[in-house]
Parts: sequence; C-alpha cells; structure tokens
Amino acid sequence: MQIYKVGGAVRDALMGLPVHDHDWVVVGASPQQMLDAGYLPVGKDFPVFLHPQTREEYALARTERKTARGYHGFAFHAAPDVTLEQDLARRDLTINAMAQPADAQGLDGLVDPFGGAADLQGRVLRHVSDAFREDPVRILRLARFAARFADFTVAPATQALMREMVADGEVDALVPERVWQELARGLMERQPSRMFEVLRASGALARLLPEVDALWGVPQRAEHHPEVDTGVHLMLVLDMAAALAAPLAVRFACLCHDLGKATTPADLLPRHHGHEQRSAQLLRRLAERLRVPTECRDLADVVAREHGNIHRSGELGAAAVMRLLERCDAIRKPARFEQALLACECDARGRAGLENRPYPQRERLRQCMQSVLAVATDRISSEALAEGRKGPEIGARIQKARLAALEEYLART
Repeated sequence: MQIYKVGGAVRDALMGLPVHDHDWVVVGASPQQMLDAGYLPVGKDFPVFLHPQTREEYALARTERKTARGYHGFAFHAAPDVTLEQDLARRDLTINAMAQPADAQGLDGLVDPFGGAADLQGRVLRHVSDAFREDPVRILRLARFAARFADFTVAPATQALMREMVADGEVDALVPERVWQELARGLMERQPSRMFEVLRASGALARLLPEVDALWGVPQRAEHHPEVDTGVHLMLVLDMAAALAAPLAVRFACLCHDLGKATTPADLLPRHHGHEQRSAQLLRRLAERLRVPTECRDLADVVAREHGNIHRSGELGAAAVMRLLERCDAIRKPARFEQALLACECDARGRAGLENRPYPQRERLRQCMQSVLAVATDRISSEALAEGRKGPEIGARIQKARLAALEEYLART
C-alpha cells in the first residue's frame, strides 16, 4: 500500500499558497485492506475512506470510463493494480494531476507525468488528455480556476476542445444543481469576470446562461457607462464585488441586475427604459432553472427592481425614500437591504474609469433605514391600544412616526 498526496494540495504548495485541504490516493490496496487498517468507508460510487484519526478522505486509485452523457455517465474501476499514473490521467488539468508521497517534504518525490509543474510556471490551464471531453463539468471547473488564477491563460488546444464539447451538446446534459455549485464557487473567486470570459469563449455561457451571454454587444449611454457595452460593464461590476469582498448573494445580484437590457427594443437603444422589471423577470426564470437558493434569488430580485431608484435616491424626499424602503422590505429585513446597497455600489463603481468614485447613496440610505428602525413602535402601539385604537389606526400612527423620524434625519443632512 502506497499513499500519495494529490491534486490541489500539491498544486497550491508548489505555488506557495496556503494548503487548507488534502486529497489522498492509495495505490496497491483493496477495500478490505483499508477496512482492516481502520479506515471508514464513505464512498457510494467508488471506494473512498475516512482516515480513523484525521477524518481526511483517502480514495483508492481508480480509472473511469464514459458510459452516458452528462456528469453521472461514468463507470469506475478501482483495484490494487491501478497505478498512480493511471489515476492522475483521469484528472481534469495538468496542474491538478501531480502527486507526492505522503511523507514528502518540499518538492521531494514529485510525480508529474503530464507537465503540471511546467504549466504552473507558464501560467497555463491545460487539459490532461482527451478524456477531458467526457465530463462537461470540467468546462465549469476550468472557468472557475481561471477566476481563481486570473493571470493563467487557457491552452489553445484546451479552448478548442471545450468548444467541441459545447457543439456536441455535452453541457446541455449538466444537472442544474451542479451548474449552480460551480457558478457559485466561481463567483466567489478573486476575479469572477474571468470565469464568464472563459465560458463565453467556449460557447458554454450561451447554453447555460443565455440571459447573461446576450448582454455583450448591447450599448448603454456613454455619459453613464464609459465602457458602453453592457457585458463589459457586468464584468467590471462582478470584479468590483470581489474587490469589496461581497458575499455570494450580493455577487449573484450583481450578475443579474441588468439582464433586462438585452431585451430593450433596438429603436430605444442606448436607453433602457423599464429594464429593471424585465431584469427581475429574467432573473426569476434563471433562478428557477438553476435552483438558486432563496436568499440569493430574493436579494437579486430587490436589486434588479430597485437599483435605479437607489442610485437616484439622493434626489428623493422623505416620503419617496420611505416608499423605497417599503418596496425593499428594509424594515423587516435590514440586513438584506444593506446587501442590496452594497450590490448597488458595485454597480455604480463597476464602470470604466469610475472605480474609485464615492457612492454616498449607500451610507445615506443605511442611515435612513436606521432612523426608521429606531422608532419605538412598541410604545406607540401600547399608547394607541390604551386609547382604544385598532389595527389600521395603530399602523397609521407608526407610519407617521417613521416618516417624521426620516424627515428629521434628512433635514440634518
């Protein structure tokens, strides 16, 4: 039995990055030998075991064979005679197809049959073998790695292979949950725009997210958007979200905030009247199709509908601001409203040459919300009940007090 550290742990160590998780491959062992050594079986499709002390995963070396379209269409073979090189050959990228003995230090004992170390040095994302085409998830994974390692390029042969896979309909067989899983992880990388650039270049974006793909080539007014192209703007917004360390829900809201601009009638361009409601409709369909979590969907809906009003909120008086807060459900969900404000800042600063401009609307509306939340509604309700007032009358008193608090705050600023 030989144990090797493989995959991302080896890659990240060679890059000088922190290693948080380890993947292990066991060569020359049977499932029974693993059980006898105290390992706990957890794998369903192929033999994977948990170490009895560390609880890290140890997988028996295996090969795989394509049996049907999509992510699940594989047959696996794990046996003591499967070699380490055979196991590495089934992996997606050369930079992920390296191994080291479990007790190796530094670069000692590096097993690199496919040139992964050279590709790390050259900053290249390259497929290991033609078997890459058998798993369409690998297109999404490669795009995600492009977002993580933003200075890496995609090897021309790999780019051509991904285009072939898309043309053959492989990505059409992906299950929604897996698409969302990879999309969400890519959105949280250092430069999310790279993921979408890679997906778009392969043709996969048009198949998986046609609403997003349609934004390229759609013009906007240059006085508001110096970059003009809506797709270019979207990439700037996503990278601003990453720069501001926005959580996933905010980044998804950024992704979907302008979807409606792709449906603007040509005779109205470059203006986009009413695109907010169209964006909300499109994102709801997208979210349903990919089974996006409710938290992400609901925030994206608020941002799509209201980002224009939030941008213009400095022009609004107290009554209009109150209506905006109510439409955003800010009083019941203040944390979500603060996330919506962050998404709007990303939108405002995700424009060519305007990355560093201030966005006072965010703090102003946050303070507006806080002034409304500070109203003592319990006391108002108790006093009204003592006077024999009923529900609608109590609600009207609370609304009046909130509006007065908002007017007072705005008068001071």
